[in-house]
Amino acid sequence: MLDRSSRIHESILQSQQAPHADESASDWELVLRETNHRMKNTLTLLGVSVRREFARGGANGLSQAVDRIERRVAAFARLYQILSGDAEHQVLAVADFFASLCGALSEAILEPTGIRCEAMIDGGTLPAAQCHRLGLMVTELVTNAARHAFPGGRAGQIRVEALKRNGNWYCTVADNGIGAGGSLQGTGGRILERLAQSIGAEIHGDSGRLGTSVTIVAPAWTKDHTGRSP
Repeated sequence: MLDRSSRIHESILQSQQAPHADESASDWELVLRETNHRMKNTLTLLGVSVRREFARGGANGLSQAVDRIERRVAAFARLYQILSGDAEHQVLAVADFFASLCGALSEAILEPTGIRCEAMIDGGTLPAAQCHRLGLMVTELVTNAARHAFPGGRAGQIRVEALKRNGNWYCTVADNGIGAGGSLQGTGGRILERLAQSIGAEIHGDSGRLGTSVTIVAPAWTKDHTGRSP
């Protein structure tokens, strides 16, 4: 775990806030909003990567730059495939799912910017709907940290944990960057809150000079979004 001994506590996001005006929006509308938000962030990160690659490559490095961009686009495609869900499976192995997710996040988002990713994942299973929504939230938190925690191209580390304790899953995204500074209060924060509510989870976080840590606390088993128990 990243050192938090001298971190100043700051509430980043609480899923038990007062309801928003759009709280009655359908589950499909929630998915569409998350998808649109994810695509916007993806295109932003990809655009930055393309500019960086061509700026550094020059004429001699053009072919290598194109190869790197192609690999990153393929990694984004894998990331979307992982998050899109698999209708053939009602239950997923948590370790396999998050290992694949962290690998795709590393290749698509973190490694090109010099950020290392570490993961600690417990064994166990979850309903597919719950697992994918936790994956969407972890992806949002990792993307947010990559965009805001390491300004000026500074190197850093993001740690992802999915640990089963006392009947709950604790999914944590922690970085050793500059601190969130309220960056989860916009569209991304509202989507995180709605996703958490949809699976009966809570979100808590703190931030300080040693970085930011956000934890999603979700029941180990819950009804999926259609109301069926696994």
